[in-house]
Amino acid sequence: MKASIFLSFFLLVTLLAAEMNPNNSVRDFWFNGAEINRYDLTQARYGKLHSGHAEFIFVTEPFLIQEQVKHERGPGNSTDVLKLNALRTFNTGIYSYRTMTSTFRPIDLESYPHALKTTTSVQDWCGQAFQQINRRENGWRAEVRSYFQNEGDQTIEINDVWLEDELWLLIRLDPDKLPIGQFQALPGSLYLRFAHKPHKSEVAVGALSSDKSERRYTITYPALKRELRIYFGAQFPHIIRRWEETDAQGTTTAILKNRIMNSYYWSENRPSDNKKRLQLGLEPIAD
Repeated sequence: MKASIFLSFFLLVTLLAAEMNPNNSVRDFWFNGAEINRYDLTQARYGKLHSGHAEFIFVTEPFLIQEQVKHERGPGNSTDVLKLNALRTFNTGIYSYRTMTSTFRPIDLESYPHALKTTTSVQDWCGQAFQQINRRENGWRAEVRSYFQNEGDQTIEINDVWLEDELWLLIRLDPDKLPIGQFQALPGSLYLRFAHKPHKSEVAVGALSSDKSERRYTITYPALKRELRIYFGAQFPHIIRRWEETDAQGTTTAILKNRIMNSYYWSENRPSDNKKRLQLGLEPIAD
């Protein structure tokens, strides 16, 4: 109990220290390794609530604009992006779910009003599904791959609308640029996969509220009877502290429990590095 109270207090102090530094800027903060966040997850699925965990990994990288892949070598027209790898792990009864959404959002918000790419994969004991959405000149192109007969393999053209997946990154970069009022949006990729909904834009309503220490962004889809509420720090770097998502399955919730900044996790790949998972409240052996 004492250890749990200490960890909670330490996390709160860390969050406040990060958010109260007025000298932070986007590049000063983000170009120093990755930020890893672990959340306690309660996932609504099949009309029931299931315990799990979620990880949000934010990291910058150069990104080729035309090819829309990481710029690793050679010439090419690229821009710096903030990438979010959002993972969820939970069980439904006897079997497991693993999901991941990767979204690539240019840091230059003026030149690039939208993300360039987002991908989502879902694996469970029944099978797997994958989708990729790429930015095009006049909108988006989605490719869907699924083992379900009604979904199969599809390529879909989508108008120039907001992607729900890109809004998480806009919160971290400049939440005052979030869409407010009524607008057209493509619901989150994970929601579309779980609900088996078609890839088409929906009428959405955005609202942004705040107090001294916290802000909340709410996006509501009246036709879907779905609402997403994201709570984040009022000051830069706008750390996402928790979120709630309500739809026909129930209400999914996630609460930030652990956070590591300036991590170069991709180089910490030896067996001896397993113990570092404990800093995130995860078991040393991959689960």
